[in-house]
Amino acid sequence: MKEEIIRLLKKEGKLSDEAIDEIQQMEINDFANFVKELGMQETSYINALEISQDLNTQYIGKTLYVFKEVSSTNTVAKFLSMNDVEDGSVIISEKQTAARGRSGKGWESPIGGVWLSIVLNPHVDHSKLPLITLATGVAVAKTLEKIGVENPEIKWPNDIMINGKKVCGILTEAVTKFNTIENVIIGVGIDANLDIDQFPEELKAGTTTLEKELGRKGSENLLIKMFLEEFEEISELFDHEGYEAILKEWRKRSYSIGKIVEVREPFNKYYDAYVVGISKEGALVVEKIDGTLTKVISGECIIKN
Repeated sequence: MKEEIIRLLKKEGKLSDEAIDEIQQMEINDFANFVKELGMQETSYINALEISQDLNTQYIGKTLYVFKEVSSTNTVAKFLSMNDVEDGSVIISEKQTAARGRSGKGWESPIGGVWLSIVLNPHVDHSKLPLITLATGVAVAKTLEKIGVENPEIKWPNDIMINGKKVCGILTEAVTKFNTIENVIIGVGIDANLDIDQFPEELKAGTTTLEKELGRKGSENLLIKMFLEEFEEISELFDHEGYEAILKEWRKRSYSIGKIVEVREPFNKYYDAYVVGISKEGALVVEKIDGTLTKVISGECIIKN
C-alpha cells in the first residue's frame, strides 16, 4: 500500500525525496492516517461535497475518501478497514489502474465511471455473503431505474445488465480475523460516461454505458449519492434479516432465471443447465440435463443463445 501511494504522489509531482523517505518510515497507524488525509483532499472530477450535501443516509457515505487514482478501491478499503475506519465509509477513485472482478478478472476503470467501495460491518457469518452481493445488485438496479434506465436486470451473481449488456460489476470481499468476519468490502463499478470505442475489443460486444443507453451524460456525483441512499435502504433490510424481501426484489429483476446457461464452477467443473431460481441463501438453483436440481454457490454462468 505504501508503494502504491508513493507512486501516485510521484505521478502528481507532490513528493520530494525527503517526503518519500518520511512516508516509508511511517508506522502503520500513522500511514493509515496519511492515506485518510490524502482521501480528503480536493479532486477534479468527483466532488465529495456534492455527494455528501443533503445525502439522506444515517451512516453509509457519511465518511468519504476520494482519490484521483488508485489500483483498486477495494484494496484501499480493505487497508483502511483494518485501521479504524468508520462503518459505512466509502472509498471512491476517479480512476483505477488495476481493478478486478470475480476470479481476479480485470475491469476497465478510466475516468468517466463510478468506482467505489463500501466498508461494512454487518455482523454476519460467511453464509450470508452471497446475499450481500445480491442486495447490492438490487440497490444498483433501483438506482438506475430512478435515473431513467428501463428494465435493468441482475445477472447472477454480480453483474447489472441493460439490454443484454453489462453496465456494472460488483465484488464482495470479506476481511477476516481468526475465521471471523471483521468487515465486508463491497466494490461497485458502473460504466457511466465512458466511450465504448476506447474499450478493448474483447469487451466491446458485451459492455454498455449509461451514457449510451440514456443518450446523454449524467452526473457521476448524483449517481453515487443516489446509489448510497438505495444501498443503505437495502442494507437496513439485511440488518433486520429481511432476506426474503431482498430476494423478491432480486427475482423481479433477474436476468438469469429462465435461461439456458453454461455453469462454470471451480476446478473446471462445467455443465449446461436451465436456471430455475434463487435459493434463500443466494445460490442459483439450476436443472441439469438429466433433470436433477442443484445449487450453484460459486462460479460463473454463461448465458447460451
